[in-house]
Amino acid sequence: MIEDMDNVFEIPELRDRTNVFLNREHAGKVLSDMLLSFKNSDTTVFGIPAGGVPVAVPIASNLGLDLDVAVVSKITLPWNSESGYGAVAFDGTVKLNSEVVSQIGLTEDEIKKGIENVTNKVKRRFKEFRGIKPFPFTKDRNVILVDDGIASGFTMIVAIEALKNTGANKIIVAVPTAHLKSLKLITPKVDTIFCANIRGGWGFAVADAYKNWCDVEEDEVISILDEYI
Repeated sequence: MIEDMDNVFEIPELRDRTNVFLNREHAGKVLSDMLLSFKNSDTTVFGIPAGGVPVAVPIASNLGLDLDVAVVSKITLPWNSESGYGAVAFDGTVKLNSEVVSQIGLTEDEIKKGIENVTNKVKRRFKEFRGIKPFPFTKDRNVILVDDGIASGFTMIVAIEALKNTGANKIIVAVPTAHLKSLKLITPKVDTIFCANIRGGWGFAVADAYKNWCDVEEDEVISILDEYI
């Protein structure tokens, strides 16, 4: 456990290291070993698309748990698709990062348009990834929320809020890598966090934890989910 964060579990020998996972599948296998206490339990694993889904698969498979998807997407800057100032979740939850919004100089109309575009993207993805399958029953059940890493943590926080809105009993976050500062923001909002590779310092990038890194296409996510849900 981490000092001042008694609900965060890591692999100490991986602290502040880079290139520790071969790929997302390997990262998921490492996490599944950390999550053995949930094996064959009444727990559902939710992957955050796109990159979180390939990580979630070996967790669900190795632990005998149901797999599903929590569609959440960040609202990105018009001039930088990697940087965001908010996020939208599958249940319509919208949150803006007020600190970032105050610095970027976007007009209200531009922000409104950004929210609208991402809301439409989330609705489309939800339909494409899940088809006509009903959303899983989560009330009073435990859920494990999985992504391929946490940088700022804002998208994860919105995903957590959306799953709380479904009535989930306990929310467990499982990620291969994360920035220590972001984990400190998330830890009060969930029951437990499992993060194999915790890093600090400047210039954090999720991709640096992986030896092989590439974008996950929507078709790959659809193919995975067609097999598992």
